[in-house]
Amino acid sequence: MKRFIILLGITMSFSLFSQQQFSVRDYANLARYEQNNKDLRMGRLPEVVFMGNSITEGWVYQSPEFFKDNNYAGRGIGGQVTHQMLLRFKADVVALKPKVVVILAGTNDIAQNSGPVSLSEIMANIAAMAEIAQANNIIPILCTVLPAKDYPWRPGLNPLEKIPKLNGMIKAYATQHNIYFADYYDAMQDGQGGMKVPEHTTADDLVHPNKAGYTVMESVIQPIIEKALKK
Repeated sequence: MKRFIILLGITMSFSLFSQQQFSVRDYANLARYEQNNKDLRMGRLPEVVFMGNSITEGWVYQSPEFFKDNNYAGRGIGGQVTHQMLLRFKADVVALKPKVVVILAGTNDIAQNSGPVSLSEIMANIAAMAEIAQANNIIPILCTVLPAKDYPWRPGLNPLEKIPKLNGMIKAYATQHNIYFADYYDAMQDGQGGMKVPEHTTADDLVHPNKAGYTVMESVIQPIIEKALKK
């Protein structure tokens, strides 16, 4: 009994320590765009915000003119999964009062960046972001996850099967709720479920588009944004 009490005390102490160390702010990386968000709120607000992970973050670096010329703001953070995006959605999207938000998310969940998660849980997070947007009079555009043959940093998780399934769920949700839908997947896949190499990505990456890949994405999303802005 004495040993049990000691072990229980150690476990409780460790649990309390872990809780004290955990920060939602740090976990969601709310600091990443905090200053830029403040600057935008003091000046010209963006018409469109792009919420996402490293694919969206890289888009801003690869095609800065696409964002600057159209008054778009990129809010991608490398490595993030959908529940991290959900935690920062109000700060990085709603607070900027855009007319439209483009949501591209889910591939890092499938890569298990934050541990195993079901496709239905991923879809629930994406749906929650869309619901928050609509509740704040922001038009959401839901996007398909980009094709990926594998994840070089975590191979063997079968994205060739899981990504199309998740994309089917995203499309079904968008159709059911009359939400705009952008299909990057069909425009960029190589016929076998991977992204086209070397046209849209490199052989040692497989996940992130190159400049030509982003150009394809722009050709897909721009007409949808224009339609949404006219609504």
